[in-house]
Amino acid sequence: MDPGPKHHPPVHVYILCALGLLGNSFVLLVFLAQKDCLTVPKIYFGNLALADFALLVSLPFWAMDIRHHFVWLYGEAMCKIVKSSINVNFYTSIYIIAMVSVDRYLALVQTMRARWLRRTLYAKVICVVMWLWGVFMSTPILVYSTVTYVPDTRTVSCVLGYGPTWRLAHQIVISVLGFALPVVVIVFCSGAVIRALNRRRTVCSDQGSDRKPTTLVFAVTTLFLVCWAPFHVFNFLDVLREHHLVDETQWGHALNIGGQVSVYVAFLNSFLNPVLYVFSGQYFRKKVSALFRKPKHHHRRGSDRSV
Repeated sequence: MDPGPKHHPPVHVYILCALGLLGNSFVLLVFLAQKDCLTVPKIYFGNLALADFALLVSLPFWAMDIRHHFVWLYGEAMCKIVKSSINVNFYTSIYIIAMVSVDRYLALVQTMRARWLRRTLYAKVICVVMWLWGVFMSTPILVYSTVTYVPDTRTVSCVLGYGPTWRLAHQIVISVLGFALPVVVIVFCSGAVIRALNRRRTVCSDQGSDRKPTTLVFAVTTLFLVCWAPFHVFNFLDVLREHHLVDETQWGHALNIGGQVSVYVAFLNSFLNPVLYVFSGQYFRKKVSALFRKPKHHHRRGSDRSV
C-alpha cells in the first residue's frame, strides 16, 4: 500500500518527524550516558528507541514523495532503504516488545529462572538477533522495491515490483510471523504477569518496585498494538481487494481512507514512545527534571533501576 493523501503536502508529518527524532534522541542519549549500568529492560527499550529513530529518519523522504505526487526523486537505492525501513522497524519493534514481556514474565512469574536468564549479555545478544531478524524479514521489500514508470498515475514512482500473488503470500507471512506470533507471546506473558501481581497483592502490600516498570511495559505494548494493528488490517484488506475478494464498489473508498489514516497512526507510535518513557518511567522523569535545574552533584539511587 502506498498510503497518504495525494492532494496536499503532509506538513504534520514533518512536525511529527522532528518531534519524534528529538524525543528518541533524548532517550538514546540517556541510555548511552548510563551504558555501564544498563539493566535488561533498559537495553530493550533503548533498542526500541533506536528502531523508532531509524523509521523517523526515513519519513521526510516518504513525505516529499507524497508532496511530489509520488514522483520519486531520490534514486533506486533510497527507494529500497525507505520502503524496507518501515518493515525493519515493525519486525524489530514487535519482537523486542515481545522480549520485554518475556522479561517481565521471568522476573515476576519464573523468579528462580530469572536469576540466570535475565542477564544483560543475553539481552544484548537477543537485540542483535532481533535486528537481524527484522532485516531478514524485510528482504523481499529490499529486493523488489524499484523505481519504475507507473502507467496508471503516469509517474516514475518507487513501487514494489512483485505481482498480486506474491504480495498476498508476503502479506500472509507478515500477518503470521510479524504480528500474530509475537502477539500470542505478549498476551500469554502479560496474562501471567497480571495474575502474579494479583496474587502478590493479597500477600504483600508493597509491590511498587514490581508494578512501576510493569506498567510502563504494558503501556508501551498497548500503544504499539493500537497503532500498528489497523495498518496491518487495512494492508491485508487491500491485498484481498486486489484479488477481488473484497467488493471494490462497496468498500473501496473506506479502504482508501482507512489505509491512509492507519499509516499515520502507525507512524505516530514512534513519536509517542518517548512520551511514555518520560511520563511512565521514574528514571526518565528524573533526567527531564535535571535538565531544568542546575546540577549540584551526581547521584543515583535504587530507583534508577526502573525504566
